[in-house]
Amino acid sequence: MSDAQAKLSPPATEPRLLIAAVPDLDAAQLFINRELSWLKFNERVLEEALDEGNPLLERINFLSIFFSNLDEFFMVRVSGLRRQMEAGVLEAPPDGMTPSEQLAAIRNQTLPAVEGALACWRNDLLPRLAEVGVRLLTYDDIKGRQRKLLRKHFKREIFPVLTPLAFDPGHPFPHISNLSINLAVIVRHPEHGERFARLKVPQSFPRLVRLPDEEKADSFEQLGLSEIKAANFIWLEDVVAENLDLLFPGLEVIDSFPFRVTRDADFEIEEDEASDLLQTIAEVVGQRHFGSAVRLEIEGRMSKRVSETLTENLGLAPFQLYSSPGPIGLADLSQLAEVDLPDHKFPPFQPAQHPAFVHEEDLFAALRRHSILLFHPYDSFNPVVQMLRQAAHDPKVLAIKQTLYRVGSNSPVVQALMEARQNGKQVSVLVELKARFDEENNIVWAKALEEVGVHVVYGVLGLKTHAKICMIVRAESHGIRRYVHFSTGNYNPTTARIYTDLGFFTTDRDLAADVSDLFNGLTGYSRKTQYRKLLVAPGNMRTDLLQRIEREIEHHQLHGEGRIIFKMNSLVDKPCIQALYRASRAGVKIDLLVRGICCLRPGLAGLSETITVSSIVGRFLEHSRLYYFANGGDEEVLLGSADLMPRNLDGRVEVLTPIQEPHLVEAIRDDILALHLADTCRARVLQVDGSYRRLEPKQGEPALDSQAVLLAEGGGWRAEE
Repeated sequence: MSDAQAKLSPPATEPRLLIAAVPDLDAAQLFINRELSWLKFNERVLEEALDEGNPLLERINFLSIFFSNLDEFFMVRVSGLRRQMEAGVLEAPPDGMTPSEQLAAIRNQTLPAVEGALACWRNDLLPRLAEVGVRLLTYDDIKGRQRKLLRKHFKREIFPVLTPLAFDPGHPFPHISNLSINLAVIVRHPEHGERFARLKVPQSFPRLVRLPDEEKADSFEQLGLSEIKAANFIWLEDVVAENLDLLFPGLEVIDSFPFRVTRDADFEIEEDEASDLLQTIAEVVGQRHFGSAVRLEIEGRMSKRVSETLTENLGLAPFQLYSSPGPIGLADLSQLAEVDLPDHKFPPFQPAQHPAFVHEEDLFAALRRHSILLFHPYDSFNPVVQMLRQAAHDPKVLAIKQTLYRVGSNSPVVQALMEARQNGKQVSVLVELKARFDEENNIVWAKALEEVGVHVVYGVLGLKTHAKICMIVRAESHGIRRYVHFSTGNYNPTTARIYTDLGFFTTDRDLAADVSDLFNGLTGYSRKTQYRKLLVAPGNMRTDLLQRIEREIEHHQLHGEGRIIFKMNSLVDKPCIQALYRASRAGVKIDLLVRGICCLRPGLAGLSETITVSSIVGRFLEHSRLYYFANGGDEEVLLGSADLMPRNLDGRVEVLTPIQEPHLVEAIRDDILALHLADTCRARVLQVDGSYRRLEPKQGEPALDSQAVLLAEGGGWRAEE
């Protein structure tokens, strides 16, 4: 990788915001609002759905992700702002926006984005699906034989599950569960006139119903989507709406309108008052469907009277009503991404096997020779599972200690830990029960581990344990040796194929001793905040990072060539942003690869002119966290799970580990960081006004897609020393 590829200068056309010669680093205009920055990230996801260069089914998947992301944003972030507004919270974020101002700005930014997403679906993706033999039909498109089969299917399969709920003086307004698709049904009673009923569309069936072909329409085949190469589908709510006469016999069905409610899902747990944390979280998770309503989605044709009835009874203000041409709930389009049309998906790939593990069956022998870095998904995740399986059956292994945050279902990692315990190993696992939206899954695994005798810790009081670490203790001829694995991502083989993450194996004694101390604090009691080499939150991590930024300023003032490159998911922490501003003002060149939220403003004249911020959104979710400092020639790289956010630095147990091997430092600098900075295909550059501009290759140069380059090169290229 050339030096030129490692440099990304702000474009000459970038807008500039003039500030005072000696700015107040607390000034609100220096910071971008966190919520609005996240919405910009989701718009970048939408851009991938709009990009005709992506395969058709992948574009649909990106559109589904856009809507799914938005659902979670309303459940967590918007609900939090509403709670602040109702409580009269006066404290504003660094950008100075009040909760009510943020809610208004969110609506103003969300409406056009959703409108663009729906237009993409109706005007582009739907016609293209039809061209490849996949059609989403309405009842007007369906012929007689198919209609009869649909009615028969409805009577036999769907009708028994449905429960219409009336709303009148004798029937209270029914509870509307979170994110469910519902029909507001208007019927006319011969004696009592018009009446309102709510009907929940069952979530036990696929949202998209596959229709049998008209020519051979005999029954609804039970085929998996992966077996379908071409088919006709219809929305489940349309099937229900067409057969409402069966649910309201003797009444005239006047009309029905789909709607959807989003509820507050960001619960808080008083851990110090919970006698059984596992039971408490299990109970609270079950309450997610009953949180306060924060958004009502309707289709535009809904009558004003019905929409007012819903908003009034849900306790919503007019600004919380979102009307669109429909359909609503398009996160369910992920169902279509599974259709078997390989020519309209990303080409399959096989993660590479690292040479150190290919030529050595004994993973411990390979790790004794030198530390090893894996870059997923380009490198296979199998060595992580293989190491645990080998440890489970190795008579020399005495103990395994591990943290688990999001492990997924059918986890081979958990299975290996259970086998280790069954084989007599001492196994201690911290299962973070408070991992949002994975609580139920983690409760299942925690119970399964406990049943075989694993020492399970549910987390640290008042904190989330977000660090990803594993340690294997082994008795060897020269004494006890500890094998440690650090990761920027979860111990989850499924996400390891779609997220970019780094895994680092080492037997370094100081790092291993630090991990032992950390686990002792996680499973017992400890006030330790200083470690030999690790940076640990909520202890020394922020302070040590700030000191490193100040050190880079000093090096630059003495010798020049100050350089900082950070790669992370989000940059929100005010002290860290202010430190980067000071470094830029001193002339340090700073490149930030921030996939999601970024509250720092690059390109501020006299303050952040040497800072660039770019975001890559592509086939894989950029998820790794790396912190590089030129350090006057003695380069330093830190790897770990922490973003620069208050929640990571103050409210979570996080770990950053130094990479000390020169060849690995060089590989990270040149083959990961510099390559991503050179991306001119999937990278967008943050402008001073908070907008993003997609990078384009220079005239005559081919576009560089960093993820495609890494796929083409395969893994294992960091093996050389």
